[in-house]
Parts: sequence; structure tokens; C-alpha cells
Amino acid sequence: MTQLFDHRLTPETLCLCVVDSLLCFLAVYLLASSGADPGLAAGPARPEIAGAAATIALATALLAFGIGLYRPEIYLQTRRLLTNTAVGGTVALAGIWLVVQAGSSDIRLLAAHHALLPVKLLAVWLVLLSATHGVFSYALRMNLFVRRLLVLGTPEEAARAAEAVRGLCKKVFDVAAVVPVAAGTDRQVAEAALRHALAGHGTADRARAGRGKVWGIVVAGDVAGLHPALEACRQHGVRVIGVGELWDRYLGRVDLDRVRADAFGDAAVAEDRLAAALRRAADVVLAGFLLAFTLPLMALTALLIKLDSPGPLFYLQERVGRHGRPFRIIKFRSMRTDAEAGGPVWAKTRDARVTRVGAFIRLTRIDELPQFINILRGEMSLIGPRPERPHFVAQLAEAIPLYEERSRVKPGLTGWAQINFPYGASIEETRMKLSYDLYYVQHRSLLLDLIILFATVRVVLFQEGAR
Repeated sequence: MTQLFDHRLTPETLCLCVVDSLLCFLAVYLLASSGADPGLAAGPARPEIAGAAATIALATALLAFGIGLYRPEIYLQTRRLLTNTAVGGTVALAGIWLVVQAGSSDIRLLAAHHALLPVKLLAVWLVLLSATHGVFSYALRMNLFVRRLLVLGTPEEAARAAEAVRGLCKKVFDVAAVVPVAAGTDRQVAEAALRHALAGHGTADRARAGRGKVWGIVVAGDVAGLHPALEACRQHGVRVIGVGELWDRYLGRVDLDRVRADAFGDAAVAEDRLAAALRRAADVVLAGFLLAFTLPLMALTALLIKLDSPGPLFYLQERVGRHGRPFRIIKFRSMRTDAEAGGPVWAKTRDARVTRVGAFIRLTRIDELPQFINILRGEMSLIGPRPERPHFVAQLAEAIPLYEERSRVKPGLTGWAQINFPYGASIEETRMKLSYDLYYVQHRSLLLDLIILFATVRVVLFQEGAR
């Protein structure tokens, strides 16, 4: 899973995370030490406070990363940056403080002696976060961290690879140049074109340092004759990235135009019995807990739905499950009862069929809560591709190759596509989501599931992709 972290956490954001953790440690330590009971710790080192502060700092960093505070794209919009920092920092500290109170005796002792410590820590923590993240945002906007990529390959493949690179955060990755090499091109001519492109971007002469220097070369298509030249570039510190690695490591997606159907055979998605048992146990425990925890909210939602519009509380709809088996998904009704009198249609932004209460529960994902029952029944999992309706599956399978491969795993309440791409309501958007779903099918693991769960908190908090 190192590739997963490579494309989600750059060295700069990792450094920012470390700095935030150190500042969090100092904030907890200094605030706790300033009014500590003399009997709490002996000596100036105060080891008990230091241990508790380190635990809180580490846990806060992990949760902050999970809910998306270190995604480079949020630093390019001031309003989004401030909102993410404030909400994310508050949730991270509030959640961690609740968890650690049930943890070590050192942390419980801190809570007993410092009733206002969480409030003080939150205030100091938000000021520190705003300062460090503001500096990082300025550096990112000044292109201090940009990685310039040269795309090399056959004309068609190079153009596709360049388009994929441009889909990344533009302040982190940039296409310096595209060097098309037609099939059958003379090796010396191709090498000359490569050297010319590198020289034009500060790489041929290693003494020429600066922001314009090429960071890496993306190789797309058959360029067998250029292997010696690429190896020389690699020895001079220029990264050589295959197009498959670009999609897998940096995009977190599958290239639908290149991947073969046998890549999703049963062996590719098989789990040993222990992993399967752990996954099912986690589904049952978490779904059961969350169902019980959200019962008051669900009861209030049911009352509001009844008061807002006539019709049933729940909306039962047939969806396609694992291996194409149909099941009936349970959702709170968010549309009028005649919403699909003319047949199934995709939801769209500001959909006129949505009721007033429905608009809110769709935006906050409350309408999805009854699906915990589907999970307990074994029809769904917490993590997996979102289940689609048979009507749309038939259309999409005909229009998009490999679409049915997503059903090799159990559908989920949330998934890799949901945390990386907004709601898909067209063929092209569905293709994009499929590329994420198939990445999950290929790389499914308990660690990836845990990362998706954390990121889902971010999606719900910031209402990303809801319609």
C-alpha cells in the first residue's frame, strides 16, 4: 500500500503534517504544564504530560490526514482552506479527545486536572493550523513545490498521458513538454528530440538549478529504442515513470483504455478466509453500532419526512449486488412519490423532484442511513462500489467496457470513487467513477478500507458530491 500513500501525501504535505504534530505536542505540553498540579508529575521533565501530549499529537495527525486536511488542492482556495482547517481541526481534536479519555491513565489524569484544556487546546490549535497552512498555501500558489513532467511516447499515448497529468493538482504537477515519438522513428532522431526537450527545461545541464527543471519523464507507449537515453536520465536524478505507474500511484485510478478484463479475474479479488471474516465482522459491528447511534436522528428524520410531504418513509429500490445478484436497497424517501412516473432518470443538481426535507438529507447523506440494515443482511458492505439500478447497469455495461467488473466485490455504503469524484450523472462521469471503482477492486485491503472510512467523514462534513 505504499503507492496509495505516495499519491495521497507528497513530501511537502508530509512535512506540513509533521510540523502540525510537533506544534500540537508543544501546545498540549505547555498548556497542561502551565497549571499542572504539583502532584501530577515530579521533576521538570513531567514525563506523564509529555507521554499524553505525544499520544494526542500522533492521533490528531492521523485523523487530520484521514479527513483530508493535507490534500494540496484545498490550499488553492482561501475560503475552502479556512473552512477545511476550522471544521477539520475541530473534528479531529474533538474526536481524539473523546477517544483518549478512555485511553491511558496519563491522559485521564490530564483531563481531571485541566477541565478547560480541550477548549484552550482547540483555540491554540486552530491559530497554529491557520498559520502553518496559510504559509503552505502561499508557497503552493508561488509554484515552489511544482513537479514538471515531460511526457514521452507515441503521439496518441503521449497525448492521453499528458491529459491525465493535467487532471492532477496543477500546483503539484505540470506538463513541461510533450515529446511525441512516432512508431518506427530513427533512434538517433528520437534521442535528439528528447535531449532538446530536456535542455529546454533545465535538465540537460545539472548545474542549471531552478523551478523550471524537469522532475520526471512519463513514458507512454512503445519507446524501446530510447531505453539507454532514459536510463542516463534516471542516473542523473530524473525520475522515469511508466504510464501504468502514473495512473496507479499518482491518479489512484485504472486506465480503462489500457486495462485488460483478465486483470479482474477471481484471483485478483480473492481474499483469504481470515481477511474475509475480519471484513464481515467489521461490517456487522460498525453497522450495528452506527445504526443504534443514529436511531434518534433517524427518528427525527422520519418525523420531518412525514410532515413535509405525503408518501412512505422509506424508498425501496432494486439495485445490482455482487456477481449481478439483485437486492432491494433501503433509503429515506427524498423525492416526491411521482418522481419517476416517466421512468428511471439520473438525479441532477437542484432536482425539482426532491422535497424540501429531501434536499437536506441528500446533502448531508442522512437518506443513506437505513442502508446499515442492508449491511447487516449481508447484501452490502461498508466499503465498496456504490450499487446501481439494473436499468442503468444494462445501459452502462453496453456503453462502457468492463463496467460489470465492479460487481466482483460486494457493493458498499461508501467507496474509493465516492471520496475521489462527485456524483456521476452522465456516461463520461460514470467512466471516471468506474476507473476509481476498478482501482479499488484491484487494490482492496483492510488498510484501504480504513482510509476510505476516514475520508468519508470529510466527504460528509464538506458535502462533497451530493445531489
